[in-house]
Amino acid sequence: MTKENTKTAYFNRSSKSPFKKLKIQLKHRLGWLGVPSIMTFRGFGSHQTSEVFITGMLAEDKGLEKPKAENSRWQNFLSTLKRYSGDQIPNAKVEVQFNENKELLLTEETGLFKTSFRFSPKRDKLTSEWASYTVTLKDNLTGEDKIFSSSGEILIPGQEADFGVISDIDDTIIVSHSTRLLRKLRLLLTQNARTRKPFPGVEEFYRALHNGEKGKSKNPFFYISSSEWNLYDLIVDFCTFNNFPKGVFLLREFNSGLYNLWRQGGKNHEHKFDKIYHIFTTFPAMSFVLVGDNGQHDPEIYSRIAHRFPERVKAIYIRTIRKQKDPRMLKIMADLEKIDVQIVFTPDTINAAQHARSNKFIPENEVEKIIEASRDN
Repeated sequence: MTKENTKTAYFNRSSKSPFKKLKIQLKHRLGWLGVPSIMTFRGFGSHQTSEVFITGMLAEDKGLEKPKAENSRWQNFLSTLKRYSGDQIPNAKVEVQFNENKELLLTEETGLFKTSFRFSPKRDKLTSEWASYTVTLKDNLTGEDKIFSSSGEILIPGQEADFGVISDIDDTIIVSHSTRLLRKLRLLLTQNARTRKPFPGVEEFYRALHNGEKGKSKNPFFYISSSEWNLYDLIVDFCTFNNFPKGVFLLREFNSGLYNLWRQGGKNHEHKFDKIYHIFTTFPAMSFVLVGDNGQHDPEIYSRIAHRFPERVKAIYIRTIRKQKDPRMLKIMADLEKIDVQIVFTPDTINAAQHARSNKFIPENEVEKIIEASRDN
């Protein structure tokens, strides 16, 4: 099939929605359809189940540059608008390759694509805990003889892992004001990954959890959020700039458009339960520490997980951004006590670190560092 024929074939099937299909075809005719960009999100896999899971997205290139601390509020505002104004590209063919495995997929209406591969630890020589995969666009969307391809990473924890850590993001590690709409939008619109602030001591605490009690572990981290995938670059950059443990980010599916900006991170949070449940079933022999806050139903979600896997939840740490001892929290504490799962409600990182040390999750010499970092900020 010629390049022109592949381009025509794509625009004939470009969307299941008549309105969106017309919009994409009109943008193409007018020359407004942006250059396609393949976003490869960090995937994860398990030696225990011999399976890896990969997610990515095809969208118009939004032209985002790496943030700088000196960026003005206007520059940050424009960057946020770019994240929400570009179109995702649906029903396009992409080929995903992991080692010798290949699969041809059609992107979803939101531009997302998802797949999984079986692998053999003996055949597929994985020399580190991070493996690589590639994604190639197989439709000609630009009319040019150009290949669009991108590489991604997959976390496959090794034997050095003592346990895993599953953490919420907004108002758990990064100040977001998720329960206060105007403050949340102000941060989102005027700040960037360099200027957004982590909670004091959290980075030091997470590094200690990653390294484990003896300081030599490589405990995997999974960051789960109700923020949408189009904030992926901001969240990854924030965690990188602030030296959080490298991990997998699992966000919410979304609809593009500036109208949806004010709803960012809202609606129900059932997807968090589904993603955490998926992690637990992917690593059936691994136990986990769960970290969240009481602003967006993390205690309820974590409690449900603990009742499904009571012997595999080592502890639950909840940052209290709302009233700590309301009837809802007291009931959760009582229910978890019945299945011998410990939950710690704390306004800061110190109590969580002290509890982690008493249960031998982190070294004793790290506790003072975490306390100092929590008080210095």
